[in-house]
Amino acid sequence: MLKTDATSTVPRERDRLRSLFSGVALLLALTAPGLAQEEERTWVESEEPLDTVEETSTVIEIQVPVNVVTRQGEPVRDLTLADFQILDQGKEQEISSFEIIDLATIEPGESQARYERIIPPAARRHMLFLFDLSFSNPLNIVRARQAAQRFVTSSMHSSDLAAVATHSIEQGTNLILTFTPDRAQLARAIDTLGAPRLLQRQGEDPLRFVIDPDLRDSGLATFDTGAARPIGESEGLSSYLSVIGNQMARMEKSYARGLVWSWTESMRSTARLLGSVEGRKHIVFFTEGFDGRLLLGRQPDTTDPEAEADYRNLQVGQYHLVDTDDTYGNTQLQSAMNVMLEEFRRSDSVLQIVDISGLRADIPSVDRQRRVNDDALFMLANETGGALFEDANDFGHQLDRVLERSSVTYLLSFRPSDPGEGGTHHRLKVRAKVPRGSKISHRAGYYTPRPYQELHPMEKALIASDWIASAAPKNELDVNLLAAPFRADETTAYLPVIIEIDGNSLLAGHDEPQLPVEFFTYVTDDKGEMQDFFTQLVTLDLSTRRDAFAATGVKYYGHLELDPGEYLIRVLARNARTGRTGVQTASVSIPEFGEREPKLLPPFFLEEMGKWFLVREQASEYSKTRVYPFTVNGEPYVPAALPEIAAGSEADLCLVAYNFDQTSDLALDAVIKDSEGQTVEGADLKLGERTITGIDGLDKLTATFAPRGLAAGEYVLEVALEQTGREPQINSIPFRVLQ
Repeated sequence: MLKTDATSTVPRERDRLRSLFSGVALLLALTAPGLAQEEERTWVESEEPLDTVEETSTVIEIQVPVNVVTRQGEPVRDLTLADFQILDQGKEQEISSFEIIDLATIEPGESQARYERIIPPAARRHMLFLFDLSFSNPLNIVRARQAAQRFVTSSMHSSDLAAVATHSIEQGTNLILTFTPDRAQLARAIDTLGAPRLLQRQGEDPLRFVIDPDLRDSGLATFDTGAARPIGESEGLSSYLSVIGNQMARMEKSYARGLVWSWTESMRSTARLLGSVEGRKHIVFFTEGFDGRLLLGRQPDTTDPEAEADYRNLQVGQYHLVDTDDTYGNTQLQSAMNVMLEEFRRSDSVLQIVDISGLRADIPSVDRQRRVNDDALFMLANETGGALFEDANDFGHQLDRVLERSSVTYLLSFRPSDPGEGGTHHRLKVRAKVPRGSKISHRAGYYTPRPYQELHPMEKALIASDWIASAAPKNELDVNLLAAPFRADETTAYLPVIIEIDGNSLLAGHDEPQLPVEFFTYVTDDKGEMQDFFTQLVTLDLSTRRDAFAATGVKYYGHLELDPGEYLIRVLARNARTGRTGVQTASVSIPEFGEREPKLLPPFFLEEMGKWFLVREQASEYSKTRVYPFTVNGEPYVPAALPEIAAGSEADLCLVAYNFDQTSDLALDAVIKDSEGQTVEGADLKLGERTITGIDGLDKLTATFAPRGLAAGEYVLEVALEQTGREPQINSIPFRVLQ
């Protein structure tokens, strides 16, 4: 992971857990001298380190996830900062931070929001389920889906992220679903492999978090991974795969070599793109493999008549009768394959290969061909630190044991002393003082940042989805967010989402008159499942208004529709030319409106018109018509996401409440808290009028607020609205006091 100084702040809970983990490691080192004496430790350097993400940054911080296992394959858990060294291009670097993430200590039932707080993105395991369409029979791919679905729904650790893709020589890698914790979307993506006629696509998601919007109401209960799929549907998927796949049987050797070479080039590009995703990627690759003789040549086999004939011809000197490529393998293909494997290692990607060829008839020639294919597949997996699974129906149990080796991650960070020019690859070495016989694996290196304009579109999408999935704040753009649930009906909330972006931060490094801005907004529940989203690319013409825009910025209005529950709103805004990005999140609680319990929304500060360049969401054919909720006394207004109040002045507010007694007197109180959460004096809040809305159970009140005697800075206003005989309802909003 590459981070700027501005984004290096770690959430307090993670700081606390980091201290706890480090303290536990230190406590073990200090209180177990007997163990230290019995177990000899020595400095070990990884033989073949398993590099990666590229972002625009000036001062960069490299995060290196490290796994250490004993000779028996058990994770080593008691290492400390003093046990590690990092070498960048052979030069030792100062380790700036150190964390231990042990999945055994993290409860599997935790919410996804908690995983995001306590596990850094670079330390989360990423799994890509990649289905090979060029060297696989479509029917075997269809059969492999059930095993993949079982693993997703029952074997993955709750903190793992996964993605689904297909690969063919003709089309390259087709990312069906990006890295996500949403098990329902993952199961659906595996079930359909992106076949258009098997999906209900509505407002297609450019970042590929949502493959099927209908899953929002069904979840994992839709998928019975133990039952066979309906014949018609399986045949439909098989037909779809046959069209876009590539049948390799009956091909001439020279053509086959060319196809394998093209396959290596396409897979190498895939590996390079995966370098944009933080953390180690386990690529679960479903394939039947290609003819291994094209790569490795014929292996000694007394049952192979062609091999025996070549051997006799070599013995008697009839070299012209021997196909050297068949005997020794094609050197050009071997070179291309090595380049591909090196790119996978550089992107910190491990190939876990699942042979989906299935049980074959007991025919010597067929069995021999399968062994040759498996030799090539084993080589591909082994060279990236992975494994070959020959039983596609039981790969999950075997993969569980492999993943156990990465259940403890030591996350080391450093700032390169000499980053070099953009795009330069730096090789990393990690040394660790570990028990004798232990093995170390880590990312092989990193690329110094390239200009955003040079990135592949898929890299840009993966970087954005990575930030959305991690929900970590990013402040290259000054982004503020406001989201509040209004009652749409007795079971659904209409949730306006207002996004404000400071103009100066958007224009930094941008000289063109056209300013394209990307907005991505997603909402997840406590299981990490995507419940709704909206995205839009907005292009602003600043040819005559650049100065005015710099002094204000853009305000975007979108909305989500949600059922009662607890949610996390994830917003990413990005300058589509420079790549400068801002990420913000907000927790939202949607009440059971039908229960008629009192509810107070956040205070809405009325903002003067013309302050922002306003953009409203595009209505889609699937959108329901909703009444604009921000009105008071019949007049519309646009609330401020981060209200700014000049010292000595006052601001108008609108308070929106549900289910307060219309005949009861209301009392209003306010408290101001500073950036440390401490209460400070100066809250002058005065109730104006209780307006007539004409809607049962809906109250709108006007008020004025003046921060008295507060220094310039950022604060939080907490408002309490109380009716006689009931508990007060409290809500809050951050605000800024200007000089």
